[in-house]
Amino acid sequence: MRRSLPLELLFAALLGAIHSLSFAHTAAWPLQIAVVAVLAWRASHATPWRAAWIGLAFGTAWLAAGTWWLFISLHTYGGLPAWLAVLAIGLLCAFLSLYLAAALAMFAKGRSGSAIRDALLFGAVWLLAELARGVIFTGFPWVASGYAHVDGPLAALAPWLGVYGIGFVVGVLAAWLALGWGDTWRGRAGPIGALVLVLGAATLLGPGRFSQPNGTLTVTLLQGNVAQDEKFALATMPQALAWTRTNLLAARGELVVAPETVIPLLPSQLDADYWQTIAEHFQRGPQAVLLGLPLGDPAAGYTNSAAGISAATAALPNGFYRYDKHHLVPFGEFIPLGFRWFTELMNIPLGDFNRGPVGAPSFAFHGERIGANICYEDLFGEELAARFEDPANAPTMFANISNIGWFGDTIAIAQHLEISRMRTLEFQRPMLRATNTGATAVIDHTGRVTASLPRLTQGVLDAEVQGRTGLTPFAWWASRFGLWPLTLLALVIVASAVFGRRRAR
Repeated sequence: MRRSLPLELLFAALLGAIHSLSFAHTAAWPLQIAVVAVLAWRASHATPWRAAWIGLAFGTAWLAAGTWWLFISLHTYGGLPAWLAVLAIGLLCAFLSLYLAAALAMFAKGRSGSAIRDALLFGAVWLLAELARGVIFTGFPWVASGYAHVDGPLAALAPWLGVYGIGFVVGVLAAWLALGWGDTWRGRAGPIGALVLVLGAATLLGPGRFSQPNGTLTVTLLQGNVAQDEKFALATMPQALAWTRTNLLAARGELVVAPETVIPLLPSQLDADYWQTIAEHFQRGPQAVLLGLPLGDPAAGYTNSAAGISAATAALPNGFYRYDKHHLVPFGEFIPLGFRWFTELMNIPLGDFNRGPVGAPSFAFHGERIGANICYEDLFGEELAARFEDPANAPTMFANISNIGWFGDTIAIAQHLEISRMRTLEFQRPMLRATNTGATAVIDHTGRVTASLPRLTQGVLDAEVQGRTGLTPFAWWASRFGLWPLTLLALVIVASAVFGRRRAR
């Protein structure tokens, strides 16, 4: 049945909104496969132009429903009028959905009528759309399709293929289920059997054991729960700084981790004894600390950074290990070319930070190598993979320090936790998460949350974490080639479909 274009787009938008539920509840991964199957079915019955509109409507609704919490940062904290904040988010989601629009047009143009070949083509263009969204213009791969499977059987593919590879498999399976669906039960046995076989094999085989235990550390993670509109306010900053210092000095763990900009001032802007007290405590004692703060000066520029302090760092020039954030947030940490007018409409204290190196060294402590990353940097697994090129110096654990208080008490907190869990599956490394408002947690190398604090509470989390060594297949190939292997796989499939169609003529 051929719907009118407005009804088709409304149906596609509804599908996209339903698709976003897969990232709110990780047990809903079967829903995602079903939704993508329906999308593939509709695109297979459309002209390339109509398929592009379907992709645009689906993608815009998917991203808007999955990242609506951007409204809080733009309107509540940024001061944009509500209508302008909604418009900005809508335009962003529509722009990012142009990749999916182009992908579905390519699918509609290149399909051959063979269920298996067309399913592979759909998975390939789906993968290309996700890679484009995750890389171009610094990338925004939030709610990439693979994240819906962190608790599903396809999570076993993470150490092999990474989150984008899981998305490719989802695209192929969903399209085969839709395109191979026959009129009889015998005709339906093929796609159903393939789906059951792949999911069953992934469940039985599991992710493999590519990492080995290293040592263990007791850790203390701080969660200050400072309201975002108070974080940089001079009236309330002294209380937050006092709480931070008190709990840093009283921490029981061997390694203490505190959130992004837990100290929101440069060391030179602090009271004379504040920074010195913290530094001397960890330089002279058996513990270490990794905490977030801005660093730099007017001449060299500024960075959003993490400082690691221990007895071993006392001999360093500044007395501490320094990690500078590499992947900066557009409009928050740097102003994209031509968009200064937009940032000037907001009341958010914006930074114009320098970037750190992509393959930064780890913070070494007690035989462990702690791979620091700040806020949504853990969204870019291919960049974290660069630290695994030399296995002897690869991280034995990750530490993510974040402040997503900008987005309030929303699904963004849970979504960011799932992103971190996917990184632990890809690299088979534990992740320490110290955040301002949540989710502060310890995740082991199998993606399991072993300890956590309630969101939006002030607290201290004590736990134990086991470091790991060894390389997963994903860590090996992504550290050397980035995302190019997946890109080339998708391009080869698309090229085969194009040339095959020409030969058939």
